[in-house]
Amino acid sequence: MLLTIPCFNEERRLDDGQVARLLSDPRVEVLFIDDGSRDGTRARLLALAAQHAGRVTVHGLDANAGKAEAVRTGMNLALGRGASVVGYLDADFATPPEEVSHLLDALEASGAKAVLGSRVVRLGAELERNLARRFLGRAFATTASSILGLPIYDSQCGAKLFRDTKALRVALAHPFSSRWAFDVELLGRLTTGTAQAPPLAAEDLLEVPLRRWHEVGGSKLGAQGMARAGMELLALGRRVERLGRRGFFPDP
Repeated sequence: MLLTIPCFNEERRLDDGQVARLLSDPRVEVLFIDDGSRDGTRARLLALAAQHAGRVTVHGLDANAGKAEAVRTGMNLALGRGASVVGYLDADFATPPEEVSHLLDALEASGAKAVLGSRVVRLGAELERNLARRFLGRAFATTASSILGLPIYDSQCGAKLFRDTKALRVALAHPFSSRWAFDVELLGRLTTGTAQAPPLAAEDLLEVPLRRWHEVGGSKLGAQGMARAGMELLALGRRVERLGRRGFFPDP
């Protein structure tokens, strides 16, 4: 699996130990996308690539394009390198490395084409999340589920894995309209399909409850970012209402 990790000004939050734990799973390789960082992120990433030669690579964007485009760029590069499984993970490792392996186990053990990490609060799970963000997240996820027409509990968890399918390649062919709500667009594209590729069915998607997830300070998605994400989601909902499911794709 080639896992994309987008980074923007992450010099102080990058954790070499977390990267090493992630790579302790021999199935995992990492592609860092430096999204036009203005601090020492690029140097940190290149040092990690040198330390883990052959397992870690770095691709730099000249200007900040936003998380959505960084993720899309990374997954397209991963597919172009022949990876049969690709995915993305947040640079803060709020989803611990062991949970990534857990998601990969679930993908390999099932017939699913995509596995989505899900922050389900339940007995036995260790989930630490700001209460206000949790409530806002539930409202966002409920709205996203309605727009998608799918019973997805947590569309925004930053840990998702995908098998290489024609549907995925088509879904990643064009930039997303959303910088923060792109997860919803991606899932919408995957389950809509085009003349070039049949859609994935609901049973091709598998949500896997995370056993551990810890909110990390310094998130780029602050109050303003959350407001923008909500506005993007509502705009996407209006577009889908007007155009039907093809509204997940850009205009031809």
